Amino acid sequence: MGERTESNQTATAGRRTARGRPRDAERDRALLEATVQVLQENGYGGLTTAAVAKRAGVSTATLYRRWRSKEDLVVGTAVRWASDLGPQPDTGSLEGDLAALLRDKADTLEGPGGRLLHVLIGESAHNEALARVLDTAIIEPVRDRSATVVRRAVDRGDIPPLENPQVLADLVVGSMVSRLFLTPDAAHRSATDGPSSGEAAIRELLPFLLRALGAQRG
Repeated sequence: MGERTESNQTATAGRRTARGRPRDAERDRALLEATVQVLQENGYGGLTTAAVAKRAGVSTATLYRRWRSKEDLVVGTAVRWASDLGPQPDTGSLEGDLAALLRDKADTLEGPGGRLLHVLIGESAHNEALARVLDTAIIEPVRDRSATVVRRAVDRGDIPPLENPQVLADLVVGSMVSRLFLTPDAAHRSATDGPSSGEAAIRELLPFLLRALGAQRG
């Protein structure tokens, strides 16, 4: 019971607001960016709060006023960088809505949030708190957006009703992670004059997702 309580407290650490004097947003950002950099270089096992503080140019006391532990720091970083998938305006078509969703997810995965996810996927397999917060920060926003995309499409008559609209989120996240993280040529595509890895993935995935949802393309 004690372990579960501690785990739940850690999973919500990234959303807590520090008491006392107001937080310095620029200093917070520097610490979060430093966390991503140190994680990318050394992995979760090699990350220390001292290394993050030094990279950010602050004292460890400054870091500990914001996050109580290494795990709290990583959780806060995951929430900050990976949960930036906001509400989507109605584009008027399923194809437009899906393209916007895929583009937002590609932008996230190709930025700091993606680098963080890449490092933490393995660690989350045996760290329940990290696995929970990665699901909350990365998967849940896509589930919410996907449910909205499907509802609009059904209301417009673009597709038949789906038994589980949120399965679209699994297709979007799984496909984008596979294309951007696990496909050998994706890492090198950005060095060419062709489309970015994210844009290339969208071109490949969009027709497939439309067919999987039962849409008729004009």
